[in-house]
Amino acid sequence: MHCRTLGRHAAGVPSRSNIPGEAHVPSPSNYRRKLILAGCVVPLLPACAAIRPARAYEEVHVAAPFAMPPIRIPDFAGAPRFPITDFGADQRDQARTSAAIARAIDAAHAAGGGIVVVPAGVWPTAKIHLKSHVNLHVAAGATLLFSAQPTDYLPAVHTTWEGLECYNYSPLVYAYECENVALTGTGTLRAQLDVWRVWYARPKAHMDALVRLYDMSAKGTPLPVQQRDMTVGDANLRPQFVQFNRCRHVLVEDVTIEDSPFWVLHPYLSRDVVIRRVKITAHGHNNDGVDPEMSQNVLIEDCVFDQGDDAISVKSGRDRDAWRLDTPSRNIVMRNCRIKNGHQLCAIGSELSGGIENVFVDNCHFDHTGSNVPSTINNILYVKTNERRGGYVRNIHLSNVTATSVKGGVLAVETDVLYQWKTLLPTYERRLTAIEGLHVSNVTVQDAGFVCLIKGEAEQPVRDVSLRGVRVARIGGTAVTNVNVQGFVQT
Repeated sequence: MHCRTLGRHAAGVPSRSNIPGEAHVPSPSNYRRKLILAGCVVPLLPACAAIRPARAYEEVHVAAPFAMPPIRIPDFAGAPRFPITDFGADQRDQARTSAAIARAIDAAHAAGGGIVVVPAGVWPTAKIHLKSHVNLHVAAGATLLFSAQPTDYLPAVHTTWEGLECYNYSPLVYAYECENVALTGTGTLRAQLDVWRVWYARPKAHMDALVRLYDMSAKGTPLPVQQRDMTVGDANLRPQFVQFNRCRHVLVEDVTIEDSPFWVLHPYLSRDVVIRRVKITAHGHNNDGVDPEMSQNVLIEDCVFDQGDDAISVKSGRDRDAWRLDTPSRNIVMRNCRIKNGHQLCAIGSELSGGIENVFVDNCHFDHTGSNVPSTINNILYVKTNERRGGYVRNIHLSNVTATSVKGGVLAVETDVLYQWKTLLPTYERRLTAIEGLHVSNVTVQDAGFVCLIKGEAEQPVRDVSLRGVRVARIGGTAVTNVNVQGFVQT
């Protein structure tokens, strides 16, 4: 059994990007002695209960055009350190390194909290599963090189695919029902794409698997998630790179992430999440940068995105699965970020059946200069849904944004975005999405196809839209096109 304790709040604790020079746990053999000297009691057998030491938090206050609660994230200052080399990691041996990382995580968790240190060097590894009260710290000069073999991400875990819950290959870094968990350091996490690159294609077997998964969720009595195993046959559903699934108090700080099988950073059904000073370069299929999904109180700041898909895509699940979970994405702030490439600077949806509200994008800049990949930016703010989603979108704010050239526009809203699903499946249940309160201000763009394009539904018009101080130097088409919009202001 496991014993949980509530964390203490350390008011006014500053942000820390460096790990203090605390003495680390020198070896597994000395591990129990150090804990006894520290006055801790740890479980030596699974049946033993642990007495956890008090926890410290950093409280982050974020100014927004809505009531944004303080975000509490873990503060690992003073926590013991667990270098993976003390647990048998070997740069020449993936199996030994993977096992060493797992043992170090177990030890840090059993200690009641700790920093698992990946030192300089290239460390081949399979999946990494985090645990509560653990900070995986990838030090300067270190690279975690993730296996390209799908079998290294088995057994299947409880995860998602484009808004539908299932059992699938483990995300490369996975945290499930954790609290006080972090991924930090100035090192690099890199995915090897040998097999994932082949899986980017969507042949018939893959599409058939998606239809089966959708039917498992949508028809009659939905099949329990445990029975939705998508690792059989040729489904080839690629895993996320990093997923925090049902977690609380999460910090991702300073790391560089390169290449990805699927979405890169995916906080799912999680609360109190800070992602800061992260650099992402991933140009594969569906390589969104950050996808907060059914998550609340999220701050994304000072990051650099160079994406093969959306830089940020706020989501809240798909259709009946999301209606069942009934958890909106709420209080999401993205600020001070640079986007080198991607499909949208910020997308809302199309998986939004649980509802999305209170999103604020501020002081972000698309600058394609220096990228080796042609510009693929379509829109700065893009809201997308369809007749199957239901849910709602409200109170979305974007301000103080600059961009060089975008193929689309500053604001786009489309309510008939079904992609391949339009022909794959019929509409089992029709639910329109209520969209209201979209506010864009102080935006400067050099070139754009348009300024604003909104295609609402006649039965459910888009309401309360404002554009203030939006300047586009060169417009390739009609500046503003609004269909089924009520309450539009442009100044």
